[in-house]
Amino acid sequence: MANVQKRILIVDDDDEIRDLLEFDVSHSGYFVDTAKDGLEGLNKALNNTYDLILLDVMMPKMNGFDVAKNIRQARLSIPILMLTAKGTIDDKTEGFESGVDDYLVKPFDIQEVLLRIKVLLRRNQVEDKNSLSDEVLHAGDIQIFPESLETIIINKRTKLTPTEFEILYCLMQHFNQPVTLATLLDEVWGYDSNEDVRMLRVHVGGLRNKIEPDSKNPKYLHTVTNVGYKLTPFSEE
Repeated sequence: MANVQKRILIVDDDDEIRDLLEFDVSHSGYFVDTAKDGLEGLNKALNNTYDLILLDVMMPKMNGFDVAKNIRQARLSIPILMLTAKGTIDDKTEGFESGVDDYLVKPFDIQEVLLRIKVLLRRNQVEDKNSLSDEVLHAGDIQIFPESLETIIINKRTKLTPTEFEILYCLMQHFNQPVTLATLLDEVWGYDSNEDVRMLRVHVGGLRNKIEPDSKNPKYLHTVTNVGYKLTPFSEE
């Protein structure tokens, strides 16, 4: 069976950057659709099917953070790669907390963009999911469903972003064992970079907000000092 062409939505109000991305991404074998402002981008995301979104932040009508929040509120698990000139730690944190999966600061190298696209798409590939589609991982209080990117913890069903799911899936495969930051970065993003540790911590914070009764006092997802994280599938009272 022939591979289905992946569909990517580019949302950016800068004509030059949008045209550049459209040219390079389409010539890399992807179908590309575009939007010139945040509201148009959100409407397209909600009413069409895409495999990935490239999203600017500072745009007319609706900024990229709000676009991402609305996409996640609609329970869409499509990967979002944010491309923006807003590159402070606070900006990145706001992006990840809005549901973004990865973040690149302008000016960017187009080859880096294409690499990040491949990494994000790799997680959502149908052929990768086929081996997991009927699988439900169950340990203690926690069940996770790879096909729908959901988890159930003591009868509470929660939708996760692709990145949150990948982190939880990795920890579930090593439950009750410390998992290093380097291992998580490699298994979730496909590379190990010290500068992305903050990115990982922000995603872990978002995951805790969804699965923990009290994210400030985690019962399941524990920090292991100087190592990384450990998932305890039974609530620790």
